[in-house]
Amino acid sequence: MNRTQPKLRRLSNRAASAADGTGLALPLLELLRERDFHSVEEFRKSSGLAPHEFEAAVGVLEKKRVIERTNGKTLTGRVRPERLQIRSSSGYVAAVDVGGTNLRLVIADMAGAIVGKWTSSTVDASSPAKVVHLIQRGVHHIVQETDIRVDALLAISAGVAGVTDSKQGVVLLTSYLGGWKDVPLGKMLSDSLGVPAVIENDVRLGAVGERWKGSARGLDNFVFLAIGTGIAAGICVNRELLHGPGFAAGEVGYLVVPGTAEEGVQAGNPGALESAIGGEGIKSQWRQLTQRMHGEAMGDLNATDIFDRAQAGDENARRVLESTAKILAQAVYNISVVLNCTHFILGGGVGTNEILRDAAENVLKTYTEPAQPKLCLSSLGPDAQLIGAVRLALDAAEKRIGIRN
Repeated sequence: MNRTQPKLRRLSNRAASAADGTGLALPLLELLRERDFHSVEEFRKSSGLAPHEFEAAVGVLEKKRVIERTNGKTLTGRVRPERLQIRSSSGYVAAVDVGGTNLRLVIADMAGAIVGKWTSSTVDASSPAKVVHLIQRGVHHIVQETDIRVDALLAISAGVAGVTDSKQGVVLLTSYLGGWKDVPLGKMLSDSLGVPAVIENDVRLGAVGERWKGSARGLDNFVFLAIGTGIAAGICVNRELLHGPGFAAGEVGYLVVPGTAEEGVQAGNPGALESAIGGEGIKSQWRQLTQRMHGEAMGDLNATDIFDRAQAGDENARRVLESTAKILAQAVYNISVVLNCTHFILGGGVGTNEILRDAAENVLKTYTEPAQPKLCLSSLGPDAQLIGAVRLALDAAEKRIGIRN
């Protein structure tokens, strides 16, 4: 389903009209990021704005040197209509995904297009200072490779697995990276690179990415459920990320549902849901079942291997798949009832498995009241976090140049 058109029709209603066009400039820029227009007039009509509103908003963006007018001749000599486009050199943003073993970094232009990529290991560089140095090195590498001016970098956004205070830019706690605690990563990056820095939990960034460019595009309410080694959720309510007063909203790996352990867990240990159907939990199910059925554990298989064997007819694997799917479906149903939300985007190495998704959907057919949850696989895969980081970095850049509050 194309969810872009309703967004275009709502443009004039979403922004508060201002005489100087400032209130309409940002939604107009977002519209230009969504698609190319063959002419200025086509752009104006799609925006739904009156001619004077449109020209005022365009004037703001031209004054900020974010967009430019273009025209020219085709190969056949025909003159093209005047068009508006985002200036490729108007500025750039950096986006980072800081993992426990790897760091991924990209630089994008103001249209959101990736112009450079860089990766590095964090295994021997897990201290905050070393990670910041790595990021600085990666930014300088891309800048040199792409001939971007250093002063053209407008903002940076970074995602970290763990509890993050996005308002203050502080990593409060993470079990990765040597157990960071109360790390002012935002200030450290800002001081290092001289630009505004945004810090966010990596799964929430995945939700941002899916809403901007992926399977949740156009949805105002949804849950991005990342299932890999761990389990966590990025929750979007009325187009806003849900953080909670302690920034721990979405830590659904601690959910207790039928089929999971009922006792509480010690600090630092995985929660009941994660222990049951996270990557290690599924492997543990397989080992315990085959040990019980055959007197010894049969192979050290990962979740994908087990699901493939289930589809191929292996009875033991089928039991693990059915158990996992049932627990996942019940967790999804419980979350959907609490949030009054039916759309779930599955991400992560385990969550994006189609066999698991199909099995969980089959279980969800029995849970139809008040509404049956819908499962959809992430269309961005492992890039969801990076794309979400680009989006938040663009938001910060727009604030810096004065077109976002």
